[in-house]
Amino acid sequence: MSRHPVTVVTVVTGGSRGIGAAVCVRLAGDGHDIALGYRSDAATAEAVARNVRGTGRRCVTVRLDTTDEAGVDRLFESAAAELGPVTGLVNNAGVGGPTGPLADADAAGLRRALDVNVIGYLLCARRAVRDMSRTGGGAIVNMSSAAATLGSPGEYVHYAAAKAAVDTMTIGLSKEVAAAGIRVNAVSPGIIRTGFHEDPERPDRAAAGIPLGRPGQPEEVAGAVAWLLSDDASYATGAILRVAGGR
Repeated sequence: MSRHPVTVVTVVTGGSRGIGAAVCVRLAGDGHDIALGYRSDAATAEAVARNVRGTGRRCVTVRLDTTDEAGVDRLFESAAAELGPVTGLVNNAGVGGPTGPLADADAAGLRRALDVNVIGYLLCARRAVRDMSRTGGGAIVNMSSAAATLGSPGEYVHYAAAKAAVDTMTIGLSKEVAAAGIRVNAVSPGIIRTGFHEDPERPDRAAAGIPLGRPGQPEEVAGAVAWLLSDDASYATGAILRVAGGR
């Protein structure tokens, strides 16, 4: 018998494109109703929502900046009001920021990247923990990156540092909230073929340095997220699951 409640409601930030969009559709196929948070492109978010609804699941879309506390609260309140108590969070909204050597980086771009990739994750996780602690528990999956351990020299050291913070957050929070029935894990993708890259040719150029010989697909990352949110992962918390083709 499934240990899931009757309704599984998962908040996905950055759900309008790339990995986030693939996560929304995969989770819908697994029976999740989705609250899709997006930053700016309403048409793209609604297209993903239609794909979710095409599986027979419900979906609400909410425009927000995850670094804004009020926006995060609005996302979770909309999810609860329209779908039911939130049982899952996929912390996925992120930005790369300036690329190139750190010595050449723009300070405003660095601050924005750290705000979104660290503060945004903390605000969303904080709200999820508050809600899940009142409603019987749940699961959080943070989107990290293989950059957290590779360092990304010459590309975006600041982004790697932010993702290392996400890994530490995942481990610490998992221990903090375990007694409340909340699991916290992370997925650590490598180079994935999405629109995230400033240079669209980067995934193919990097293929020679990936043991599996190719960039990954968003659906491959979505599968890992789905497992960590599922009952099959009921004894997994504080884990950082690498999906990076061997890098």
